[in-house]
Amino acid sequence: MESWPAVAAELTLLTGTSFGPEPERRVAGGSINRCYRWPTESGPAFVKVAASAAAPMLEAEAAGIAELARARAVRVPRVLACSRAGASAFLALEWLEAGAATEASAERLGRQLAAQHAVTAPQHGWWRDNTIGSTPQANGAMDSWPEFFRERRLRPQLRLAVANGFGALLETPGERLLEGVGALLETHRPQPSLLHGDLWGGNWLATPDGEPAIFDPAVYYGDRETDVAMTALFGGFGPRFYRAYAAAAPLPPGAELRRELYNLYHVLNHANLFAGGYAASARRVIERLLAELRG
Repeated sequence: MESWPAVAAELTLLTGTSFGPEPERRVAGGSINRCYRWPTESGPAFVKVAASAAAPMLEAEAAGIAELARARAVRVPRVLACSRAGASAFLALEWLEAGAATEASAERLGRQLAAQHAVTAPQHGWWRDNTIGSTPQANGAMDSWPEFFRERRLRPQLRLAVANGFGALLETPGERLLEGVGALLETHRPQPSLLHGDLWGGNWLATPDGEPAIFDPAVYYGDRETDVAMTALFGGFGPRFYRAYAAAAPLPPGAELRRELYNLYHVLNHANLFAGGYAASARRVIERLLAELRG
């Protein structure tokens, strides 16, 4: 049970805006943390609350939102405060009212995402580690994209999957795939682009005036195709989004195959977070990629 008065007092102190003594209501969007609409003297705020030990995860999210904001490409909520109070850690953000997500707003998002991806860095990675959901995501910088994706993305998820009891299903084919990542990406040398990192349909909205906004990022610099690939994993983006992105920043040949490889990271993460049938789905993806290597 959170100590709402302590959280409210800390929010008021950090923002200079008076927060109500407790949230107005819980809102959707928190499979990992608890999310609330919190009244203030200047309108509602979005407040994400977790156990105090989760403060580094929320701090990394706040840093990622700030990184995206500096790109001045896609709108993100303003960070209002991020700290601890009593047994709770919290992240307070600007409240963004959701409107209808139309094809026009999806098209606008496609153009803006291409502009975000035009922001680049010298190496793949980021200055701090963060999380994908609640799973640790290591971002130590590397020059080689194939090496980064193998060692910072696929290998940790496969190790975690084995630890979670999926070894019989995933360990042997997964190790073979790790050995083949270099071959699958042999001629692909992307610029390290600024990535949202967790861009599925539930992590964007359109405001009432149609402006797209993105949130809940897992930011790092890497192949821009990873963001585009994830938009196709669970749906939620229309054909005009893809046309607009392609018009601004066409994808190079081979993107369809790489999409399977890149989305494997997220399928494995879902197996590690939620179990269900995701491990079997990951095995099917691995087998398709191994067949491509053999072919």
